[in-house]
Amino acid sequence: MDRQRIFVCADHGLAIVYFLQSDVVPNLLDSGLEVVLLTDDSLQERIQARFGRPGLVIEGLRLAEARQSSGRWREIQWWLSFLRRVGGSRRINTEAMDSYIDQVAVEEPNRRRLLMPVGRLAIGLLRRSRRARQSLLGAQTVFSPSLYADLFDRYHPSLVVSSTPGWRLDRYLLREAHRRRLPTASVVIGWDNPSSYSLPGAKVDHITCWSDIQKEELVLGSDWPADRVHVGGIPIYDGYFRRSWQMPRAEYFALHKLDPARKLIAFASSFVSFSPNVQIVEALAREVAENRLGEPAQLLVRLHPNHFLDVHLFTQERQRIRDLAERTPHVHVVEPVPLGGELGYYSGEDMPEKASMLAHADVFATVYSTMVVEAAIHDRPIVSACLDAPGGWNWPRKYSLPLSEIGGWPTHDRFRRAGAGKVALTASDLEQAVRACLAAPHAEAAQRAAFVQREITYTDGSAGKNTAGYLLSLLGRGTS
Repeated sequence: MDRQRIFVCADHGLAIVYFLQSDVVPNLLDSGLEVVLLTDDSLQERIQARFGRPGLVIEGLRLAEARQSSGRWREIQWWLSFLRRVGGSRRINTEAMDSYIDQVAVEEPNRRRLLMPVGRLAIGLLRRSRRARQSLLGAQTVFSPSLYADLFDRYHPSLVVSSTPGWRLDRYLLREAHRRRLPTASVVIGWDNPSSYSLPGAKVDHITCWSDIQKEELVLGSDWPADRVHVGGIPIYDGYFRRSWQMPRAEYFALHKLDPARKLIAFASSFVSFSPNVQIVEALAREVAENRLGEPAQLLVRLHPNHFLDVHLFTQERQRIRDLAERTPHVHVVEPVPLGGELGYYSGEDMPEKASMLAHADVFATVYSTMVVEAAIHDRPIVSACLDAPGGWNWPRKYSLPLSEIGGWPTHDRFRRAGAGKVALTASDLEQAVRACLAAPHAEAAQRAAFVQREITYTDGSAGKNTAGYLLSLLGRGTS
């Protein structure tokens, strides 16, 4: 008898970490399943070489063809995708979606901007009417090219699992599975995904998420049936709890030429699509260089993956930060490591760097990044540095959002209400917050621990095993 097979779609660097660098796929393989992983075509051989084992098959996701299909009836598909992303129910906090609407209204071509008043009316209807949301989901499925028919015919999968419920180009794979009446499932990889990406791009049967908080967002905001939403934790973070990736402090400091006698302030760039970060880096660099933090310190700046997009504003800021580090004492820069292909700079190649930075920083600063959760796992004092950039990006048709106005976004609001860290809105606030963290690093430890428990549920390194168990249960092979 042939082994039972499932498809796993990993079209993003973090999806590779989620499925392959956790216990998810290994547990599925150990159960006797065959796993067909669909990913970036150009990385098939590299992924096979690193993760290959009996039962794991690597196939190309045909992203170029999928992108071409998304260009057919381009305007209709664009509007359906836009409305899907921001049309979730008003029963949840919609501030993240609202900001994206404002960004689109500024940055899109004139033909779309002129239709935005009509689009806003449609969004208002979607947010008030479940029937309208269901109609939108049905309308999307009209665009279902048979890009993967041969793979379905060859492998006959019993389940199709994707790293999103059709929010990305995985929608075509999931639509094909639905057309063939095959069971489908999705996982939630990003902390803010259920509150930022809204409605599915395909009809998906099941989904597993991090926490009861995310489950509520999926049920109330996106109409998921509660019995089809599983809370499995976040497998990517199992390695943090196990300290699987963490380098010794001396090794990590030597890697970046850090001074072991100085406190380490780590800053992870974030929110680059909406605001510059360089003003925060400059403020921290001054505080370090002028020895204004109460004790000798040094700054390590982690650039954001968006700094490496082909967007001149982002690349210019990247260079400004590099130049600042060259001329300022005790300031260093670390860059995310790309996996390659189209999976970009959100990469599992980077996990040892991230884990070590989080473990060895004396203070961790960012702009409400998901890394506040990761820093809390490592029990690091956290400062959300929300210093506004005068004029924002200051470029025609580039939307800017003041960082002082983003505290109400769902994940940001939860961080603030949890008391898991400090929020700084000015350079003076930032200096005082960092000084306070250095002076009393354990002051908010209890709040950080409670925050982690609420946000990710499983803190014992078992999320990958739990998630694999849930997927197996959908095949009648074990329990969730």
